Amino acid sequence: MKVLGIMGSPRVGGNSDILLDEALAGASTAGAAVEKIILDRKKIAGCHDCKKCNETGICVIKDDMLEIHMKILDADAIIHSVPVYFWSMTAQMKAYLDRWCAFFDAQWRWQKNYYPKMKGKRIGLITVCGDQNVHTADPIVHSFKSTAEMTKLFWIGAVMASASDKGDIIKDETARKQAFELGKKTVA
Repeated sequence: MKVLGIMGSPRVGGNSDILLDEALAGASTAGAAVEKIILDRKKIAGCHDCKKCNETGICVIKDDMLEIHMKILDADAIIHSVPVYFWSMTAQMKAYLDRWCAFFDAQWRWQKNYYPKMKGKRIGLITVCGDQNVHTADPIVHSFKSTAEMTKLFWIGAVMASASDKGDIIKDETARKQAFELGKKTVA
């Protein structure tokens, strides 16, 4: 069992990163091998909507996303963690998610050679916002949950937390425990 953590915050050691580490610790405790990718340390261009990937399943943009695609295909579960930036996900996470287009054909069906590797894959999400109302992150949850539903991935849920200053989430034992349990769900 392999669990891939995708960190969409540019703030390494920040609240999204801390909760992702908690989730990956939960997965590891449950027996999974874990790996974390920090998107801000990768070169990922936005989708050009050239549609060439619809035919080949390979994006024509030469950057780090091809390597990440391979890790996604190899993983049994993926946990994404992202802060809220202006009521949405970060630019890093959005560029990454948009580049999932390469997994699909022109009718938004899985590419035939990817379907066996994506079928039943578990997907979860962690959001952190500075607003006390964690539902400020609802648009991000909607985006990931809708992606899971459209693609028939297994949605394991979302952890939604509130914290502003770097490291504040350490004080939120409930959010840390929820993230740990989300990680355990990737293996269950």
